[in-house]
Amino acid sequence: MKKIVVVLPNLVGGGAERLAIYLAHDWLERGFSVEFILMESKGDLLTLLDERVSLVDLKSKKIRKALFPLAKALRKSNPDVIWSGLWPLTSVSILSWIFAGKKGRLFTIDHNYLSISTIKQLNVPSILLKFVMRLTYPFATGVMTVSHGARLDLENLGSFEKGRVKVIYNPAATGKTALYNVSNDESINLWGRTVKYKVITAGALSDQKNHKLLIRSFSKISQIREAKLIILGEGELRSELEDLIKSLNLEDKVKLLGFVKEPYPWFLSADLFVLSSDWEGLPTVLVESLECGLPIVSIDCPSGPYEILEKGKYGKLVPLYDELALTKAIEESLTQDHNLESLRIRAKDFSLDKISSEYLEYFGLLNARSKKNL
Repeated sequence: MKKIVVVLPNLVGGGAERLAIYLAHDWLERGFSVEFILMESKGDLLTLLDERVSLVDLKSKKIRKALFPLAKALRKSNPDVIWSGLWPLTSVSILSWIFAGKKGRLFTIDHNYLSISTIKQLNVPSILLKFVMRLTYPFATGVMTVSHGARLDLENLGSFEKGRVKVIYNPAATGKTALYNVSNDESINLWGRTVKYKVITAGALSDQKNHKLLIRSFSKISQIREAKLIILGEGELRSELEDLIKSLNLEDKVKLLGFVKEPYPWFLSADLFVLSSDWEGLPTVLVESLECGLPIVSIDCPSGPYEILEKGKYGKLVPLYDELALTKAIEESLTQDHNLESLRIRAKDFSLDKISSEYLEYFGLLNARSKKNL
């Protein structure tokens, strides 16, 4: 039985971690052995992990201190494929793999627009990012990212030759929406009886997601529409967002619900999803919204929304930081008709089965035994 090892910091609750779990479960069903090696075995998503997935906890709070423990774990695991995500863990994993004797083939995956995210979230200078990436990434068997925009950014950072970076979209359309049938009473229970227009967003309460822009924009909508905004996600900016909501007198109209393990009832009962991020890689929530037949308004940030929505064919794209344009797009979307079935059809381009096969083909593992129903 072929073995795939997934290396991640933890399973705290990000989109990248959730998608890794979806893929792991699909690979189990296709007959592969799957193991997760985590820097720390913690996170809300641990409960979603199938019991057939073996779990290795390195008990390392600092990624840089995981170098040799990870090498030891890889030697013991003896995998056919190692799939490591999220820089700088990707670079550390490459070094650990080398120290472990290059057992199996190692592939990296980056889910974000690194030239922005590493500077703003990790306070890593661009010159250091480029140096470490150009030192380590050439040794990897394969280098992956989740959108063509992120690929261009990665190619520039790593000075890779054309064709070196493989783009595989996130498997965000999982088919799980079929498990939910939200009745009118359930919708009222979630949103309240008097709410006519239901707006939702989801993402960590961080600078990247720029919920402040959305809240200010929504405050104008709430003055003319009986609308409510639900924000799913948790993060370090909760208190700042609560203060902003209070200053705009929106306590009854904007709610921060924290981390929600299964967001689909909210998506299926909403009227509009809004993404206000300053940057992304390939925002999973947009695909999840499409699969739910939920209309979308999104900031046209680097990168992902432009590709998912096909230049605006499947949702409205708004220029970065443009509060007035965002307000106008939300107002228009709430009051116009939408072809919801076309949104669901578009989501199939990001189906779990399709994307899983693309991964296995790139890993060199796709054959008759690993194809479902064969």
